[in-house]
Amino acid sequence: MDTHTQSIKKLYYSIGEVSKVTELKQYVLRYWETEFKQLNPSKNKAGNRTYRQKDIDLIIRIKDLLYNQKFTIEGARKILSGENMPPTETASETGIKTDVDLDLLVKIRRELESILENLK
Repeated sequence: MDTHTQSIKKLYYSIGEVSKVTELKQYVLRYWETEFKQLNPSKNKAGNRTYRQKDIDLIIRIKDLLYNQKFTIEGARKILSGENMPPTETASETGIKTDVDLDLLVKIRRELESILENLK
């Protein structure tokens, strides 16, 4: 019966539980509440934060944007609010030449390596 009760998801989670699950300090979670309006856990009668699964999913998304994808807080805020970057255009639409002159790149790399070696 213990395995059955452990598999049941809770409706609300404390900040300590969320901290353990997301591997983030509690003060980081509280700070993110001030920076991301989407992250707004409710509070119980005692004033303690009560996180739902959707809050935890959002925290994991924010953590990915900040720590893995290296967005700034402002950049992550824009992504989450739906203000994504302008639609990307294909190279043919922008008129940018996509053919890369590999010989030129190899030449530039050798020259940079030579400069670096001279600096050492």
